[in-house]
Amino acid sequence: MTRTAKNPGSARSLRSFRLGSRTFDPSGKKYVMAILNVTPDSFYDGGRYPSKKKLTEAVTRLGAEGADIIDIGGESTRPGSRGVTAEEELRRVLTAFEICRKKAPAIPLSIDTTKSAVAEALLKEGAEMINDVSGFTFDPAMAEVCGRYSAAVVLMHIRGKPGTMQSAPRYPKGVVAEVKARLLASARTAHRHGISRVIVDPGIGFGKTVSHNYALLDGLDEIAKLGYPVLVGVSRKSLIGRVLDRPAEKRLAATMALDLVALLNGASFIRVHDTAEGRDTVRLWEQFDIVRRKERT
Repeated sequence: MTRTAKNPGSARSLRSFRLGSRTFDPSGKKYVMAILNVTPDSFYDGGRYPSKKKLTEAVTRLGAEGADIIDIGGESTRPGSRGVTAEEELRRVLTAFEICRKKAPAIPLSIDTTKSAVAEALLKEGAEMINDVSGFTFDPAMAEVCGRYSAAVVLMHIRGKPGTMQSAPRYPKGVVAEVKARLLASARTAHRHGISRVIVDPGIGFGKTVSHNYALLDGLDEIAKLGYPVLVGVSRKSLIGRVLDRPAEKRLAATMALDLVALLNGASFIRVHDTAEGRDTVRLWEQFDIVRRKERT
């Protein structure tokens, strides 16, 4: 049973940081990272923006619905996916990046990539954050590039590669303990390269069984004890579908429920396909926080 009354003490020591013109305070607030996938094959929203017009409409909507960060991805990392070249990924991402800068200039932009060449090209253009699902393990140059540009980073845990990661994943020492240790190693790599703004992500659905995923959500307080803001992405994923037997299109309500669990258990950021509903989830967490603060006074 998930213990939704957790209030991890380590979150009190988290420091605020800036992305672009915005200040983020994970010690007392929660934030919504909006997904903008410009891929033909992502598991839920692949191929959704076939034209600049559709993409512009989407970016305008993300801003109106309250996205705190927009995370642009040009390569699918769904289970069984195949990679694309850096050139193809850049072609996809640059158009979205330019539209975001025009239509949502105040919203910090994150680039969801594991390739240092893609990261460097977008950091040169002014991206504030790199979201590396490999936690600096796929491309040995990624940490150096992020450090050189003083980028903020999201470092995620993954076991294996997207194409094969769901082939009988095992965690002999316990999934929470092993994920925590790997995230700490990734964060230390970041620090060695002068990167101070680090967010960690346990990687729900990336080389984990359904049971592993729920164990991680239940154990987020342990991940939070690392002292870094925690980002969680459960949006419409198979950990919902396999329990409820529903396709991705019918997993929104369950996504909101699990996002609230994540926020109550120590996450500072939720990564979502549905920005308005993500914002509503944060508002519900805020109500719990008001009650908790009153109880402590």
